[in-house]
Amino acid sequence: MEVRGRSAAVNHRLTSMAVILLLWAVAIFARLIMLQVVEHKKYADRARKQQEEQLAIAAPRGSIFDRNGQPLAISVPVNSLSVNPMQITNPSMSAGVLASYLNLDRSVLEEKLTAARRNHKGFLWIKHGMDPFETDKLKGLHLAYATFHTEAARHYPSGETAAHVLGGLGVIPSEGSTVQGVMGIERGLDKTLRGQEGSERLLVDVHRNPIESHVDSVAHAGTPLTLSIDSRMQYVAERELKAGVIAKHARSGSAIVMNPYTGEILAMANYPTYDPNTRPTSQEDPISRWDLAASVPFEPGSMFKVITLTAALETTNLTPDSMIPTGNGTLVLPGRVVHESHHGYGTISMADVLAKSSNIGAIMIGMKVGRDNMYDYAHRFGFGQRSGLPLPAESPGILRPITRWGTTSLASIAMGQEVSVTSIQIARAACVIANGGLLVKPRLVVKRGDKPEPVEAPVRIIKPETAILMRQMMEGVVLRGTGRLHARLSGYTSAGKTGTAQIFDTATHHYTHNYNASFVGFAPVTNPALVVLVTVHNTSGENGQGADAAAPVFSAIMTEALRMLDVPRDIPETEIASVKPGKKDKNFNDVSIADLGGSSIMEEDPSVRQLLAEQMKIVPTDAATTEIPAAPSLAMASSGRGPAPVPAQQNVLPAPPVVTQAGPPSASPVLTARSQEAMVPDFRGKSMRDALAEASGSGIEVTVEGSGVARAQQPLPGTPLHQGDKIRIVFTR
Repeated sequence: MEVRGRSAAVNHRLTSMAVILLLWAVAIFARLIMLQVVEHKKYADRARKQQEEQLAIAAPRGSIFDRNGQPLAISVPVNSLSVNPMQITNPSMSAGVLASYLNLDRSVLEEKLTAARRNHKGFLWIKHGMDPFETDKLKGLHLAYATFHTEAARHYPSGETAAHVLGGLGVIPSEGSTVQGVMGIERGLDKTLRGQEGSERLLVDVHRNPIESHVDSVAHAGTPLTLSIDSRMQYVAERELKAGVIAKHARSGSAIVMNPYTGEILAMANYPTYDPNTRPTSQEDPISRWDLAASVPFEPGSMFKVITLTAALETTNLTPDSMIPTGNGTLVLPGRVVHESHHGYGTISMADVLAKSSNIGAIMIGMKVGRDNMYDYAHRFGFGQRSGLPLPAESPGILRPITRWGTTSLASIAMGQEVSVTSIQIARAACVIANGGLLVKPRLVVKRGDKPEPVEAPVRIIKPETAILMRQMMEGVVLRGTGRLHARLSGYTSAGKTGTAQIFDTATHHYTHNYNASFVGFAPVTNPALVVLVTVHNTSGENGQGADAAAPVFSAIMTEALRMLDVPRDIPETEIASVKPGKKDKNFNDVSIADLGGSSIMEEDPSVRQLLAEQMKIVPTDAATTEIPAAPSLAMASSGRGPAPVPAQQNVLPAPPVVTQAGPPSASPVLTARSQEAMVPDFRGKSMRDALAEASGSGIEVTVEGSGVARAQQPLPGTPLHQGDKIRIVFTR
């Protein structure tokens, strides 16, 4: 019995032991199920973090070239340094060594190393883009925890050339720590240039040393870009702009060279400038990295008169020969008085309003155009809207809707105030006149990789005949107007418009005596190849106006640019005009034959010599007007009553126009045009081809003497032309 009892007890213990072992096995199996099945992903990820390092493979950034294939921005191989914080036993000492060799902040670096060790990180970037000297010195230390990498760094071979167009790379804190484009094309087309990063996994040991690697995805290089910029023209534009700004002791400036038919920007310069290969410093001029041409709007001043007169040609019965009463140079508006920049001009033709840059004449024309048409044409020309360039901070400028115009806004806008524009917008507007009436979209990118960039079709905004008339009037600015001393070119005809805009002080709400001096023009006149705009910001004094500060820079840039493009001269070398500077207050009508060119053997003929002597001064073209009315007031116009008839008064200037209140858009002064009787046109200053073409088109018989450029004619321009009359034109070289 005892044996049986002991056997039963043993069996009971064995059974209990078996049950316990079974339960233990079940528990272990359950735990294995939990670890291997239920929580597999959790622990696999944890193990992967301990055993692997995930690294991004940077994609080579796309290069940027100019239109001729010259590299403007390229990626070059450089060395970068990373460390394994888990192998660093003394973060303070290591930080001191690395900081001294790499010119880094020791305290910041020590903090990063300590934090990385605390978080068990086995990889930490120390510096990207080390120079060769830093690399050689560190490699000589044989630091076990340091690893050197080969990366691509951005390099700009031409330094300052086209710096504002290209921009640069950096880190934008609000968008993370990734190096990306921060300005210019680098920023505007960052996604295109950046490409697509790859991914690499490193298998590491317990000390975080790499054992092997595996590439998960391959990096795809960014797309290279070809710009419309011509490096040669860009260099010339920057050189001449810098010289012009320094000569006038101005604050800054911008210049643009543009193809009027395609919208391609061949040069876009700003001064002051910078080298995108260097980082900003506290000693650097704060505005040196601003893209003034695209990002900083300003009042255009008299350049905007081109828009005013264009609108007048298309929406009113005014013509270049229409007579505009400008009085004695003073116009009283509600709350303000407008003065001419020089002196009163009396009653002058609309062409002379542009040539002499008459503020009052522009206002009188603007009143005739009206508010609705003025706003419509300003908007047509692209003002108040971005041009669509791939630049990150392009400004739309300011063109307020009519509902926000004040009592005198129409008058102000007509002469270029109360509207803000960018240099890009002004150059684009000049292209409309130069190309025959088409609004083109400015272009900076011509190819992405091997694919040409799509070109938007230009939009016709004015009639071709309007553009031709405006070309002729803008040529008058250069031949006898505000641009005649500095805007003429050697061997080429040119046309343009000066602009001198007083800078508005937002603190005092008054216009100062500092100016934004500008000149926009194109050449040659009959078949424009280029448009050039120059603006010199914050000039002062009489010599700080558009004709003196900007026009010489325009002439220098345009001359070099035409030569680079091998544009044929349209003035033979022996006929190149050399303007002789006269007194500062010299009347712009006092243009002598010597001003228009040299003498020739033709002057040995007594009759020719007498004819030239008689026309040493160009006779005002309003000699044959039948009536010179006094300018009506806007009060009279707004009341619906016409001006009282005024007897014809030869050689008597009308009373100055006075405005006592604003009228509705449709109420405008009545401007008399020339008599409908046929008048003798002015052939002087034109080539023989142009003069004969104009005479043939008008059905006028002419006799020509000599060769070269028309210097004198008989009868004089503006005199009545009767049927059968022949005009004698003298050409000299």
